[in-house]
Amino acid sequence: MHKVFSVQGPYSVVRAALRARGWVEQRMHCPTQTDHQRHSNESGACNNNAGESNDDYSGNLEKDQDPDGLFDLMSRLVRNEMVYFYWTNSVDTINTNSLQKEQITNHFVKSESFTTKVGLCVNLRNLYWFDSADADTFFPRCYRSGAQDEMPAFIADYRRTACTSFLKYIVEREQGVQREENICGVTKRSKLPSSPVILSQMINSALKVCHEFLESLEHCDIDIHPETPPTLTKEEWAEFINGYYLAVHEGVEIENSDCFVTCCKAMLQRLLEVSPQQDIDGIHNIWIIKPGAKSRGRGIKCARRLDRILSLVDCDQTLMTDSKWVVQKYLERPLLVHGTKFDIRQWFLVTAWNPLTVWFYKKCYVRFSTQPYSLHTLDSSVHLCNNSIQKHLIPSRERHRSIPVDNMWSDDQFKRFLSSQGREAQWQTVIVPGMKKALIHAVQTTQDLMESRKNSFELYGADFMLGQDLCPWLIEINSSPTMAPSTPVTARLCTAVQEDTLRIVLDWTADRTTNTGDFELIYKQAAVNMPPYIGVNLLVNGYKIKPPCSLPPMRSPNNSTAKRHGPVKKQPKAEKVKPVPKLLSKSAQSQINYTSKGVTPLPPLPPVPAPVKIFSPNLPMTVTSIPLPISPTSNTVLLWKRKPKVSVEV
Repeated sequence: MHKVFSVQGPYSVVRAALRARGWVEQRMHCPTQTDHQRHSNESGACNNNAGESNDDYSGNLEKDQDPDGLFDLMSRLVRNEMVYFYWTNSVDTINTNSLQKEQITNHFVKSESFTTKVGLCVNLRNLYWFDSADADTFFPRCYRSGAQDEMPAFIADYRRTACTSFLKYIVEREQGVQREENICGVTKRSKLPSSPVILSQMINSALKVCHEFLESLEHCDIDIHPETPPTLTKEEWAEFINGYYLAVHEGVEIENSDCFVTCCKAMLQRLLEVSPQQDIDGIHNIWIIKPGAKSRGRGIKCARRLDRILSLVDCDQTLMTDSKWVVQKYLERPLLVHGTKFDIRQWFLVTAWNPLTVWFYKKCYVRFSTQPYSLHTLDSSVHLCNNSIQKHLIPSRERHRSIPVDNMWSDDQFKRFLSSQGREAQWQTVIVPGMKKALIHAVQTTQDLMESRKNSFELYGADFMLGQDLCPWLIEINSSPTMAPSTPVTARLCTAVQEDTLRIVLDWTADRTTNTGDFELIYKQAAVNMPPYIGVNLLVNGYKIKPPCSLPPMRSPNNSTAKRHGPVKKQPKAEKVKPVPKLLSKSAQSQINYTSKGVTPLPPLPPVPAPVKIFSPNLPMTVTSIPLPISPTSNTVLLWKRKPKVSVEV
């Protein structure tokens, strides 16, 4: 039987869809409250909204679907069968290393490389290795607090943003621009004296910092000597930041700045050409601090003062050491719906990592905050749209009445709002293409870190915000997105996305002509051939090198000695003696001597065999030893030479 499935968690839609296809469930062990809490607190595989649905709700719904206990009986019958389809809340629920090739599971291993705040922050910096796109065009700049080189970079970014924000403040103040993000909400000004703020000095400092930043982008700073003093000293920075707080945050009256508006405008225009996040920065320099070890919006804070941000990051040394805190630029000027902040939950499906295959869901929903948008307060009820936070709050009476009490819109309702603003066409031309590109770039930077496995898939939930120009900004990506029918919108859309997911991984895989529902294939990479694994035993194939010519002549031992020990000293000339032929033996030579003197020689001694001489030339390869033969008819020893043989007559 190959149609046995197992589901862990509140996924009644998946159960019903599989049973309709003839599958039988093998029920898993129900997790305890401790296990559920442990999985909810895990930052890697756990989704930011995991835990919005509870197991009690799932259990009650399961009883309603099986009033006769038939499914329970069938589960007992297949309790010893192998499960061929797993759908779980977390990748840690099952051991993926023990799965067979034909077993299907709804999780990939190591997905935390882009489903955590730290992972997404780090990987998107490597986008230039995979695509020519710039991550700063769709992902707000982000820093890890525990990294040694990133916190100084964040402080420099905060100071530079304070300079650009002050220039914006000067331009908008002279133009009489009244924005919704005014801290006091009215034109009220502080009664503090204006003497602490020296306008000309502050504008001059801000222009110097911005000019230095532009030169660094154009690589004009490579010739600057390392010992060159910084543009502003530590004391000058402290004075500038304090004046910025007084003027922008506290509303201290400053002198007339008409003469500075032109130069401020020119500098802001130059920055806009190289800084794609210039429009979303605003003037208050607000940053959002996210603890990477928590989920569902817990522990997230917003702050506008540098000392406050650093104190929030340093409050937990454990998270600080592990680089779990993330400091990200806050979108101060997002698109608002009737004066209320919102974000978009967008689903996408990855069915393979090699070749990378990404599906985009055509439906999504909008989540609202319960309070009207204002920078007068940085409370989470205003700036966080997570349903796990907003569902416990009472909507403000000042909020627009067209926003529902359950704080959710479908994408169709949002399109109607855009239509009322005359911007409906931008949904298909700006918003949807921008979200697709951001998701493709996010998974591209993670592909090398993922463990690709056949018959695995995963459904992700991405959160986007829109700028005032309707360009989408990726905030985070969640694994195991909640499928709880908490509102009429999610009850309809979450049911549809689960059913369409099964159409892709079961029906479309077997028959490519099958209807895929609202899923759209937006990216399929060409397959990358993986080199075969040859293990640790390496084998080298080759041929023996043969000498191209005959052996070279042997070196004389004297020459070799001379090379090692230096030149040989000349010996005094001895008296010339007639040499004896070399080919005669000692016995023959003695007979000649005795005969010449008239003495009868003694009988010759029996011939003594000469020792066999063996030579080994100094060559890189071994040569078989060659023995010198002895003549059987005489006592003469035959020596091997390359010169022609010389015969000697006695």
